Amino acid sequence: MADTTAETSGAGRAMVSATDAALDLLAEIKSRHGDDLLFHQSGGCCDGSAPMCFAASDYMVGPQDVCLGRIGSVPFYMNRDQHDRWKHTTLTIDAVAGMGGMFSLDNGTGRRFLTRSEVCL
Repeated sequence: MADTTAETSGAGRAMVSATDAALDLLAEIKSRHGDDLLFHQSGGCCDGSAPMCFAASDYMVGPQDVCLGRIGSVPFYMNRDQHDRWKHTTLTIDAVAGMGGMFSLDNGTGRRFLTRSEVCL
């Protein structure tokens, strides 16, 4: 795994990290869309529960969102309700073959971001 954030859970573990495959896909997206990006873990509407990558100007982060840290210098957010259910595990963002989320910048690359956890590997 690469690029573990400095932000930690109550147990002292990093809350989000990324695999080299995810960082490679993120670098490709940055080359097309610039560095001002953010991730938001979808809560199930429209595109399931996939991590979505957006231009920061295209997604409004609100007080209901929790920043879990950064991967590849990009902040990673999750809705507080969802965070309350997942806060006891480390999330690992990976990239696999497939179609990205409808609104996510990984769409059209032939790869998509995928969230893995200690609970769901």
